[in-house]
Amino acid sequence: MLLCIIARQLKIGKIGGTYTLMYEIEYTPQAIEDLQFFRKNDQKQILDNIEIQLQYEPTVETRNRKQMRPNDLAAWELRIGKFRILYNVDEVVLIVEVQRIGEKQGNAFLFRGQQEDV
Repeated sequence: MLLCIIARQLKIGKIGGTYTLMYEIEYTPQAIEDLQFFRKNDQKQILDNIEIQLQYEPTVETRNRKQMRPNDLAAWELRIGKFRILYNVDEVVLIVEVQRIGEKQGNAFLFRGQQEDV
């Protein structure tokens, strides 16, 4: 019981038998506008996957999550099928900030249907 109370206060979750810190997910106004561009079922898929994949250990590379080359937009990329979520992580205050949500076609990123360089 005490462990459960401490876990809630410290935003700790249990993954595979170990306890890990839970990150808060925030969205920039641009990311919210990007999300609204997609169909409702795509929006749900994107939001569900963001919560699952970025709430714990968002800076650990996986086959769907990687650190990007240096750029002005975001340090990390999350792949959800054809969708790409670009985000930054503040490990001091445990916040994931979603910068942009788009699609990837070849090497190009499309945000709200328009190609942009990243």
